[in-house]
Amino acid sequence: MDKFFTQKYCDRCGKDLKNGRIMSMFNEDCICMECKDKETKDKDYEKARDKEIEEVKKGNLNYKGIGRKK
Repeated sequence: MDKFFTQKYCDRCGKDLKNGRIMSMFNEDCICMECKDKETKDKDYEKARDKEIEEVKKGNLNYKGIGRKK
């Protein structure tokens, strides 16, 4: 089974993922919903989201993301 479904803690903040998880739009981090809320407020979020959609439409289901600033 894929690590995304089995890991227990958020790649960003380390919190438990029992209340939900999602893949980041910026990279392949598995993040909690609280981190997702923060991510959507990033100035580059729309750019990352649009690029993800573009890649999926081209058939690239393994897109790595535009990268995340630390």
